[in-house]
Amino acid sequence: MANATGSFRSDIRFLLGDEERSLRDVDPQMTVLEYLRLAERKPGTKEGCAEGDCGACTVVLGEPDGKGGMAYRTVNACIQFVPTLDGKQLLTVEHLKSEDGSLHPVQQAMVDTHGSQCGFCTPGFVMSLYQLWLDGGEDDRGAINDALAGNLCRCTGYGPIIEAARKAGGIAANDAVEQKRRADIATRLSAMVDDAGTLAVEHAAGRYYAPRTSDELAGLLVAHPDATVLAGGTDVGLWVTKMLKRLDPIIYIGDVGDLKSVTETEDALIIGAGVTYSRAHDALGKVAADIGELVRRIGSRQIRNAGTVGGNIANGSPIGDTPPALIALGAKIVLRMGDVRREVALEDFFITYGKQDRQAGEFVESVIVPKPAEGVAFKAYKISKRFDQDITAVLGAFAIKIVEGKVAEFRAAFGGMAGTPMRAAKCEAALIGQDWNEASLNAAQLALAKDFAPMSDMRASKEYRMLVAQNLLTKLFIETTAPEIATRLVGKEAAHV
Repeated sequence: MANATGSFRSDIRFLLGDEERSLRDVDPQMTVLEYLRLAERKPGTKEGCAEGDCGACTVVLGEPDGKGGMAYRTVNACIQFVPTLDGKQLLTVEHLKSEDGSLHPVQQAMVDTHGSQCGFCTPGFVMSLYQLWLDGGEDDRGAINDALAGNLCRCTGYGPIIEAARKAGGIAANDAVEQKRRADIATRLSAMVDDAGTLAVEHAAGRYYAPRTSDELAGLLVAHPDATVLAGGTDVGLWVTKMLKRLDPIIYIGDVGDLKSVTETEDALIIGAGVTYSRAHDALGKVAADIGELVRRIGSRQIRNAGTVGGNIANGSPIGDTPPALIALGAKIVLRMGDVRREVALEDFFITYGKQDRQAGEFVESVIVPKPAEGVAFKAYKISKRFDQDITAVLGAFAIKIVEGKVAEFRAAFGGMAGTPMRAAKCEAALIGQDWNEASLNAAQLALAKDFAPMSDMRASKEYRMLVAQNLLTKLFIETTAPEIATRLVGKEAAHV
């Protein structure tokens, strides 16, 4: 495996607060939460759901931003593995005290606004607010709500906590002293891991590799074709915490720099497989506003800061969230094995439940997302029990072009309606070339029942799924027809929702 020194190292190097750590002989599947509570005896970070939902385990990770400073993000410690800390700074609630021992401004704001009751989830809230503070503070209610959506509390209510966010935001750190501190941290981290060799942890419980380039990754997967590829851990982490799986070896792509780029061309967006949802959000939102909003509703901020678009595709979920929208846009993926690459239409990548068109040793290298052509309207709708941080029951995505009242082009893709995300071919055929009116809408809805035979589960019954999917076509019709038709169908107020 090639790197700057041609060598390997087995010690995991990071900063815990301002203190350097170099860990050896660590189980690659030990979570950051376990490490903090059991090894470091730092119990401020709480153990709640162990699946990245409740936010009680929220910590802040920092890493050099490539511009001489630091980029900070919240993550769920319960599903992050310790080796993924390599080259980063880990901050917990214990690190927030001021130099004189007094409470940090974020903590003081929580006290002043009475933002805590039982207190179990409070450290997680504090860390989410601390990340806002590090980014310069926030006063917008929507932005604060988004930052707190991954922190659950059933005691206090969110009003006082939101006020704490505003109060702390008014004194957020963005001065020269803070900038120098971040530059110093970035320099220390770079010195710890640059030219130090590729991380290769070989423990009695399993092996873990963290390549730095896609060439190294390709070589490792040829050598270990049955390895578990780890990106953000938002799915794989649960295999360990909930299913108690042993994974050996693990190959982590989060340090592969050339998989973390977003490139825009004249007609497409190219997203590396290691790009997180948070990193991809703005770029996808420029391609189509609805897909940007869809990404914003995937999990919580902690999940979006870790989970990747490539991982969302590679794990082959029947719902997938991003795949139906990407399929509707006509996306392709680049698969790589060794030095051989091939392009596959995303809709063809999913074969059946649990099976994708990917060979052992092959990995998703990038996603190519075409920009909608002129005159094409793109819509995506996520249906779930909760607006924020909930698994989708049905997801519908549509790309439609209307020319002189007729449907000239139409692509429809759904998640949650079959064993894989897939297009609704019969529904598409029922609309293309037809007048875009209530009669063709009804025909398309009937055809949809021939495309899918959904199943019932804890999220929705099969009958509900079909009815919702058909109603999403109605929503598409309303949003893409003349305002007077929309008003007649659903009433004046609803027509503008």
